[in-house]
Amino acid sequence: LKLLADVGVIGFPNAGKSTLISVVSAAKPKIADYPFTTLTPNLGVVKYKDFGTFVIADIPGLIEGAHQGVGLVVKFLKHVERTTVLIHLLDISGEPPVSGWHNFETINRELELYSPTLVEKPQIVAIGKLDLTETRERVEKEIDFFRGKGIEVFAISAVTGEGVPALIAAVVKKLKRDSQENNEH
Repeated sequence: LKLLADVGVIGFPNAGKSTLISVVSAAKPKIADYPFTTLTPNLGVVKYKDFGTFVIADIPGLIEGAHQGVGLVVKFLKHVERTTVLIHLLDISGEPPVSGWHNFETINRELELYSPTLVEKPQIVAIGKLDLTETRERVEKEIDFFRGKGIEVFAISAVTGEGVPALIAAVVKKLKRDSQENNEH
């Protein structure tokens, strides 16, 4: 099977990928507050209105140097190849603050160094952990910065559900577009 999932959730370790998949599907991934909790992709099935269902995978955390085999990450990058759409989940809650753009560029650089076709995959950018005060205080500035680069960003909290329906609607829209383009070819 070449296709692992319709949607892959990528980001740094502890960005909230497993929490997101546990909220939007019936998947029950291991969730813990330490890096590399997820050692293999977790798959879940998401039901969405008249669209039906799609498969979502949380891809184990990517880090700088992944394309060179740092950690277990090269095998994770192979999973990214087997998805149609990517949700790029960013965590801006850390101390000291790290910009979402820096994290976004770092992960995309790793994708491109591994395989230039990976950065061509449709990506939906989301800033997670909106339920945390640190994120809430920084999110507007981050969204404005991405908007200045021509990138739409969704602000979500997988814990409270805030913003998650809009994110999933955007995913379905991209999946529909991809399906229509493939049917035309």
